[in-house]
Amino acid sequence: MPTDDPRSASGFTDADAAALYDVLCPWDARRWPGDAFYEPLVLAADAVLDVGCGTGAMLHAARRHGHTGRLTGLDPDRASLERARRRTDVEWVPGTAAEAAWDAEFALAVMTGHAFQCLVSDDELRASLAAVRTALRPGGRFAFETRHPQARAWERWSPEHATEVVDASGRRLRVWHETLSVGDGVVTFTETTATPGGRVLRRATTALRFLEPAALDALLRAAGFTVEAVYGDWARGPVTAESREIVTVARRP
Repeated sequence: MPTDDPRSASGFTDADAAALYDVLCPWDARRWPGDAFYEPLVLAADAVLDVGCGTGAMLHAARRHGHTGRLTGLDPDRASLERARRRTDVEWVPGTAAEAAWDAEFALAVMTGHAFQCLVSDDELRASLAAVRTALRPGGRFAFETRHPQARAWERWSPEHATEVVDASGRRLRVWHETLSVGDGVVTFTETTATPGGRVLRRATTALRFLEPAALDALLRAAGFTVEAVYGDWARGPVTAESREIVTVARRP
């Protein structure tokens, strides 16, 4: 039977959680279809705003792949931004989507990793969409994805589907999600990080919004966006009864 890693006794910090995110969700357009969808959009735009940038992996990759224009990452999580700041040739700004204060400065805004679903209330969605639209130049695009509610992703969020990883320090960990409630398009769940022996190092509770395609379209149009394309998968296929994603590209007229 696995035993606890003795290093777990020293605790699990916000910085540890940010570093673990990069292990669990590495940016690699050669491996992950979602990353391959966004990367050409980013490299083709001379000024990019990454809303909910997290640890900055996408913008780091853009610089490595030759992007020479303006790259800006916005995120409310301080530990993630500290990790993002390993690159100093990108602008890193603390704050939420609704707090974005730029005016017609970007050719492209993105929200990757289902970050859009962290906008839970209607008021938060409206304020965030308004701020992103204002940050874009006329003709600028906003690309993001959200899980399609018909796929009921939350039904697979359970300890039985835990992920086992080794973090950057060599510590073995188990990470799993557990759904607490589902109602009115909002799913509340916990994310638990533990040692293989079961010692819980961190447990965080999060809520995500699951929007139907028609409701999402209405919010975008009410915010002044033109919806350019909606896909049901990363290969740019249509939204169907089997789609697990809603991938959207909207434009500021």
